[in-house]
Amino acid sequence: MMILHHGWRSSASRRVRLCLEEKGLSYQGHHVDMAKLEHHSPEYLKINPNGVIPTLIHDGRPLHESGTICEYLDESFPDPPLRPEAPYERALMRNWIRHIDGLIHNLIIFNWRHHLQKTAQQWSDEELAEMLKKVPSKERQESWLRVARKPYTEEERAAARAKLVTLLLDRMEEALKPSGWLVGKAYSIADISAVPFVKRIDEEIAPDEMSAQKHPRVADWWTTIQARPAFARANFGPFLES
Repeated sequence: MMILHHGWRSSASRRVRLCLEEKGLSYQGHHVDMAKLEHHSPEYLKINPNGVIPTLIHDGRPLHESGTICEYLDESFPDPPLRPEAPYERALMRNWIRHIDGLIHNLIIFNWRHHLQKTAQQWSDEELAEMLKKVPSKERQESWLRVARKPYTEEERAAARAKLVTLLLDRMEEALKPSGWLVGKAYSIADISAVPFVKRIDEEIAPDEMSAQKHPRVADWWTTIQARPAFARANFGPFLES
């Protein structure tokens, strides 16, 4: 039995859902409402002391960090394989995961203003102080403080947008040149790690950069990704409410 504690819009959660669907694995989903701070509740912190999502519980044992979960799933259920066979290419895959993870703050600048900012701005100073005590991560405390009291400016969003284009799309464009995949000659967890970021870029952050004129290989890769049956089953849905 697998239980996935996740958020529908969470990039890390989307990665794990996509991996599970690519593997054809059944699981019980449990939605964690970040706006209601369910990921900072005492009950949730017992299974994930970092207070982040997702958390996968397999045979009663919790596991967190999306890249780690995806590798665990591939080791535990090796067919179809989602990691390269060669050790060097597996190392490159892990480097891609770490590189993309390092860009998460640039995504938070865009993502948190749509949903969590509306909640945070309603808190009094006392309520905000109490909430921050429950957040284990200092970096996440700063993000909550920013959206509650000093929302990110358009200049900061422009800088974050530029980093996402340069450090993700430009690097992907080069990496995709040999085979159309980020690592080796096949779809892997490296590609899965990029999917939620590219979806947000295409949806709102910099859709013009996803054109065949600016990033043709990324555009082709994205078309291929969206055509995979697992992508539809993972239920990314729109990040922005219509």
